Formats: sequence, C-alpha cells, structure tokens
Amino acid sequence: MNKSSSGCEEPHSYTLKQLGWTEEYTQAFSKYSGPYVPGRVACRQKTVWDVFINGGSVITGISGALRKLGRFPAVGDFVVLLHQPEAGSTTIVDILPQKSVFTRGTSGRVGTDQVIAANIDIVFIVTAAGHDMNARRIERYLAIAHASGAKPVIVINKSDLADDPALLKEEIIPVASGIPIIPVSAVTGYGIARLSPFLSPGTTIVLIGSSGVGKSTLINRLLDRPVQETSIIRDYDGKGRHTTTVRQLFILAGGALMIDNPGLREVGIGTASAGIAETFPDILELATGCRFSDCRHEQEPGCAVQEAVTGGTLSSSRLDNFHRLMRELAFEQEKAEIGLVRSERKRWKGITKSAKEINKGKGDF
Repeated sequence: MNKSSSGCEEPHSYTLKQLGWTEEYTQAFSKYSGPYVPGRVACRQKTVWDVFINGGSVITGISGALRKLGRFPAVGDFVVLLHQPEAGSTTIVDILPQKSVFTRGTSGRVGTDQVIAANIDIVFIVTAAGHDMNARRIERYLAIAHASGAKPVIVINKSDLADDPALLKEEIIPVASGIPIIPVSAVTGYGIARLSPFLSPGTTIVLIGSSGVGKSTLINRLLDRPVQETSIIRDYDGKGRHTTTVRQLFILAGGALMIDNPGLREVGIGTASAGIAETFPDILELATGCRFSDCRHEQEPGCAVQEAVTGGTLSSSRLDNFHRLMRELAFEQEKAEIGLVRSERKRWKGITKSAKEINKGKGDF
C-alpha cells in the first residue's frame, strides 16, 4: 500500500467531477479567481490535510483565519485552496457549503458535535453477526444518519458465521423502518454484489460502526486490494482494537467514493433531533392517537403508544430506547445552549478588552 508523507493512501489522478463536484459547488466557488483552486479533503492527520485537486493531490494546512474561527475541514469537505506551486505554498482558506454533514455527540459538559464526514450521500451502518448485533445501537446510528441528510443502509457483515444469513435481517427489521438491510461477508464475498445499487459513480458513502465489525475488510473487498489494515477479533466477545486510526476517502473502481472511519466506541446522539422522526416513525404515528398533544408516552391516560405496548404491537424495548434517546437529546441540547452562551461570553470579553485597550491608548495622546 502506497502512503503519502501524511500517512494517508497515495491517490491517483482524478477530476473534480469524479470526486463528486456538482454545479452547486461551481457556483459557490465562482467568487474565487487567480491563484485559488478547489479541492476535496481526502484525509486529515493532526495539523495537515490531504486534498484531492484536479489531476492530483496536495498536502496542506489551513489558514490562520480558519483556525481562529475554529473551522477545521472534515474528510469529504470541498475546500478553496490558495495554490502557489511556484512558491511551494498551498493553504486551505475556505470551506464550501456542505450539502450534508455526519456528526456525533461528544462527551464533556459543553455540547459540541464532532464532524465525522461531510457531503455524503449514503451512510453504511455496518454491524456484524454475533456479539455486535444490537437493535438498540442501530436505532442510535439511524438517528444520527437521518439527521445528516444522507440515506442510511444497514450492512450486516460476517454473515458467513451465521447458520442462516437470511435470518439475520429478521432481527433488525423491527427497527429498520423500511431501511435496506444487506447481509454480506467481506471475507468470502457473499452478498457484496447487493451493495452495487448504492455505489454509483460520484456517490459518497461513509462507513460507521463499532470496532471489530469489519469495516476495513469491507473497504479492502470493495477496492479489491489491501489498503486498510485489519486485526484479529477476540472470539469470546467479538471485540478488537481499532485498526483504522484516521478518516479517509477512497475511490472505488466503479467511481463511488467511500469514507472509512475508526470504530466508534461511544455513539453520542448529539443534537440529532431531526433524525428521530425517521428513526421512530411507528411511535410518532401512534402518538397522533394520544388523548393529549403533549403526551410523553409514559403514564399519561389515553396514551395510544402505551396501549400499543400493552397490546403487543409495539415492543417495550423500542419505546424504552425512544425515551432514552429523547432524554439524551434534551441533555445534549442543554449542553449546546450552555456552550453557545460561553462562546458568546468569551467573544464579548475579548471585544471589551480590546475596547479598553483602545480607550487607554487614546488617553496617552
């Protein structure tokens, strides 16, 4: 596997159109001319970014203005570079508007979502037969996938380990709400062809899932060459160490673009409230029959959702997870508001300090 000096895979030559560039990006970039060129972020290593440009790639940093604003390009972002090859200088100076952004909540007292990937079309939620099969975790992934604006697809890897791969879908269907579910084996190749409809040229897919589900093996299978390291998974709990350490964009032979991710040990819901409706459409539909419009579906009289649980048409575990995610969303929203207040307070503190210094300077004349 060839690596660039930043540690990412050495790319081949592609045009921006092959990298997912559309007319919308052309319009957004139209205000730039001269030494500015567009590109797409393929990989980030600490303080440097690998960026695909027309016909090649560059390794670059970001401008002081972006750093001061706290705007750091994510893998998949289309960016504007001040490109001066004769001077040996290239710098990312702007990030073009994102059509979609995949984030997850982060730990800490102040809520700030972590950007996983940008400008994605499809999210492959990768789980695996065995210990990792967890409907509750998939509901959580679906919520943040729906909130991103991309379309989720559930991929059940290591299906060759199951007695009947077709039965694996039955465990997930109750929480999938019409989302495609595709059992595959990245090792044997079983079911891989069923992913083809989602791998059209120019389409960007991001892979998410916990450590050990075989995302790197799946990438290697789709690329038909070993580009990602894989590790041995423990038999007793199905776990393994993180083999993927950076987010990276790969280009498949058919023209689709795929972003691999380190395994997610914690899947914070963040502020993904926009994804709840599409993740729990059955509960929200039942809620229209509740006696009270502000029913919380707990102990209120006339609750159609609780009646469905009692009647056996809705599982209690699904409702419990709905409540859990809603509580977490409320908490994350509160953290986000606290973070905004602190950010504004810090900003105004800086403005006040500058004003005092200016006024002090005036008194010296």
